[in-house]
Amino acid sequence: MGVNKGLLIVLSGPSGVGKGTIRKALFERKNQKFIYSISMTTRKMRDGEEDGKDYYFVSKEEFLKRIEEGKFLEYAQFVGNYYGTPLDKVDDQRNLGNDVILEIEVDGAMQVKKKEPDAITIFILPPTKEDLYKRLVNRGTETEEVIKKRIERSDFELSLAKNYDYTVINDEVENAVDKIIEIINSNHKK
Repeated sequence: MGVNKGLLIVLSGPSGVGKGTIRKALFERKNQKFIYSISMTTRKMRDGEEDGKDYYFVSKEEFLKRIEEGKFLEYAQFVGNYYGTPLDKVDDQRNLGNDVILEIEVDGAMQVKKKEPDAITIFILPPTKEDLYKRLVNRGTETEEVIKKRIERSDFELSLAKNYDYTVINDEVENAVDKIIEIINSNHKK
């Protein structure tokens, strides 16, 4: 009797919904054995970041070679840089019986669903659209033009929620984490 394969859990949702906050809170819970899938990127390392901890940092050539070899579970290009989920790292952890959590954009989530139909996809929703718009505006780091683009993008992303296995409302971080753990536990029983 081998080890049961770990689950692949995909968290995604519109920009500004608080995916990162929820993921951090999820990993702070006691008695949970989650592995966070570290993405690979071609962007430059920022101060304080570590290779293999925050991201796997590679050259564009290396990344494109890996795409050609089919070594990504999903990948995307944002603002001139590539980001992707290394397939081998995810498989290694799942084969050890660990649950692997990906926090990725909607495009990536749909790629994962195609390649790994057994992946559990969870879409994080804002309590209301207004909440999301407020968060995007209150970041205070972007011009009105960029905020407008982000809001249009979030409307598009929200329209994709129906393609996910589950939706969880981020009304309060700990509630959202409870719901996600419930979803994971119920899938373990299957």
